[in-house]
Amino acid sequence: MDDQNKNLLIATALSFAVILVWFVLFPPPDPALDPETALPPASQTETAPIATTPDAAPVDTSTATQAGPTAVADAPRVEIETDRLTGSISLAGGRIDDLSLKDYRVSVEPNSDVVHLLNPVGTASPYYALFGWAPGGGLTLEDVPSVTTDWTVESGDRLTTDSPITLRWESPNGTIFRRLIEVDDDFMFTVTQSIENTTDTAISVAPYGLIARHGEPADLKNFFILHEGVVAMADGTLAEIDYDDMTDFPVVPTEGARAEVTQVAESGWIGFTDHYWMTTLIPDTGTPFRQVAKYNDASNIYQTEAVQPTVTIAPGQTQEVTTQLFAGAKEWETIREYQNNGVDRFIDAIDWGWFFFLTKPIFWLLHHLNLLIGNMGWAIIGLTLIIKAILFPLAYKSYVSMAKMKELQPEMEKIKERAGDDRQKLQQEMMEMYKKEKVNPASGCLPILLQIPIFFSLYKVIFVTLELRHAPWLGPFQDLSAPDPTSIFNLFGLLPWAAPEPGSLLALVFIGILPLLLGISMWLQQKLNPAPTDATQAMIFAWMPWVFMFMLGGFASGLVVYWIANNTITFTQQYLIMRSQGYKPDVFGNIKSSIKRSAKTGEK
Repeated sequence: MDDQNKNLLIATALSFAVILVWFVLFPPPDPALDPETALPPASQTETAPIATTPDAAPVDTSTATQAGPTAVADAPRVEIETDRLTGSISLAGGRIDDLSLKDYRVSVEPNSDVVHLLNPVGTASPYYALFGWAPGGGLTLEDVPSVTTDWTVESGDRLTTDSPITLRWESPNGTIFRRLIEVDDDFMFTVTQSIENTTDTAISVAPYGLIARHGEPADLKNFFILHEGVVAMADGTLAEIDYDDMTDFPVVPTEGARAEVTQVAESGWIGFTDHYWMTTLIPDTGTPFRQVAKYNDASNIYQTEAVQPTVTIAPGQTQEVTTQLFAGAKEWETIREYQNNGVDRFIDAIDWGWFFFLTKPIFWLLHHLNLLIGNMGWAIIGLTLIIKAILFPLAYKSYVSMAKMKELQPEMEKIKERAGDDRQKLQQEMMEMYKKEKVNPASGCLPILLQIPIFFSLYKVIFVTLELRHAPWLGPFQDLSAPDPTSIFNLFGLLPWAAPEPGSLLALVFIGILPLLLGISMWLQQKLNPAPTDATQAMIFAWMPWVFMFMLGGFASGLVVYWIANNTITFTQQYLIMRSQGYKPDVFGNIKSSIKRSAKTGEK
């Protein structure tokens, strides 16, 4: 590989890094919600959940005037209490609309609030799950429970892992509806709906489940590396739909809103995913259903639905259907266990990204190292050691080549001086020298190329996965998913005040200890590489460690820990290999000498 192509490769890698840093430090601004539509009018707080069923003619999608937030808030409730969840179920519609995660807090402060996942109508960000039956032949809307139906508790006084509850409602025509709600030790609800036909004629209904979200989440990040919005699996095909894409859906008349409809034949699920939390509807495997992602312009409600086929119930007969609702944290082990128990490809609800073939094994290894070591910071360093060991055969060839290139640096300067402005002669003599000395300058490029997807994949893992959230390391580093909390401003954590806010101008000036160590490690590593013969390139490379030191101050500290460990291991490997090849690197030599030599060559 000639110098021109090598420079192009380096420029591409640097451009990739600069673009990545730019998006990290300056993410797109959050779109502002119109205050008049953030909370819909009382008459529009909820919309019709059902359109057509997978195997039947369209059902009636009209709804009666809905009760406002006050009526929902004043409705009786059934308490939810498990080791990991707390909340309540509103008997107005039998909605699961109040849920908090006991194991997770808003910040690293021990007294901060627990994470609230679901919120009832009347709060700032309503977010809830509903279940019911869409009327078909023989029934009207008044004959099936609506989103504000007053249910009664038939059995159970509160929902726990050991005590399910059963809700009951009898329609004006005498049809009896029951809803059995169970919850496991983690985050999975099982909702079994039954309908008893006490009339003297057959009736047709379509069971459904829906998750409704009023407006976009208040903490929506709108970050290019993270998917937030609808996540769905349909017969092995994963779909990820952002909130802004939902507003561009075409209007589907039978759905009464903008919608995207997918027919699922065997297995699937659909719901909303946040950074670390998720709600998902999961019909029984083997049951076909209609998967719907929907947005209502008038009410500013985002909605996902799982509508199962219409069933016909003869007089005196009872029909029941079961749907699961996952509402909780995207814990890798928990989600994997649900997948092992039959939820198809549920682990893909975690946003593994384009490099999933790297992010999945990297996270698996990091997770098990953390279990073994008991500390995520040391696990990241252990992961770095393993990655460097795997890449060592390639690195060895690269470092041997670099050692020889370093030795040939004076000869390269002479060739450049003889060639002058004759680029063809320069390239020809360089290639002859490489061939004579048996040096392959391209061998140093492969490790760089491999490091780019590995670095990006690890960044994805650290940013996206829940296991890094609030993960401590040592001293002031109590959240490896957050930027370095130390700063020159607080003497690297020794003084009792916080560092400047990440992303602020002060944070760029008063950098933390980790970015400082990153800059030093990059500078040391750079000293072992052959200096560019071009004066401009030499100057850029000389400044690059310190530019990156300031630019990466806003990165997650766990990623900076990886980069420091990677640079330190690389420096050690390269130094020892160069020594083994008979070359003694002058690590602390002054880079200005090469710039001066290049400048003199340019003058001549």
